[in-house]
Amino acid sequence: MELYGLFERQVAEYHKTDSVDAELTNPYAEGTMEAVLWEKSWVDTVQWHLEDLVRPDDVDPVYALQLKRRIDRSNQHRTDLVERIDDYFMSQFASVQVQPDAPINTETPGWAVDRLSILALKIYHFAIEANRGDEAHRQKCQAKLDTLLVQREDLTSAIDALLADLAAGRRRMRLYRQMKMYNDPSLNPMLYKK
Repeated sequence: MELYGLFERQVAEYHKTDSVDAELTNPYAEGTMEAVLWEKSWVDTVQWHLEDLVRPDDVDPVYALQLKRRIDRSNQHRTDLVERIDDYFMSQFASVQVQPDAPINTETPGWAVDRLSILALKIYHFAIEANRGDEAHRQKCQAKLDTLLVQREDLTSAIDALLADLAAGRRRMRLYRQMKMYNDPSLNPMLYKK
């Protein structure tokens, strides 16, 4: 599966409406990893734009709080999707004979995929900025875009290498759940003290 292309298509699809309230339309069959990846990219894209809405200094404080709550829910959804991606890869490599000296990677495949999804958003938006404004702005943004394009090549190569190493048993995979506390009324003191 070509991850970056999927993320790139989803980002372009979102920008047809460019609305944080638009409904997710997933072109992939429910239950497939492609459907999960599309949804993951959609969540990232909506959250990116929710973050933009809360940034202006003159944003209404009540609206800003509503956005903050929505961003928190979105971030939890994003984390849940990353964990589903990791579950998928864990099952893919469950029968691999891991070499006794195989190190654990510091980042799971799901979190590497998460970074690639965010990178697709950065590239999309810097490509726009590299063609907007005065010459100094365009040059500055083009330089950043060039760096992001190198990062894309490096990250896609690193993900490919990680998956190949996991498949060959040269690296081991261990799942660590995020265990976020801020959304859990039984763990966040500000919520359970009420």
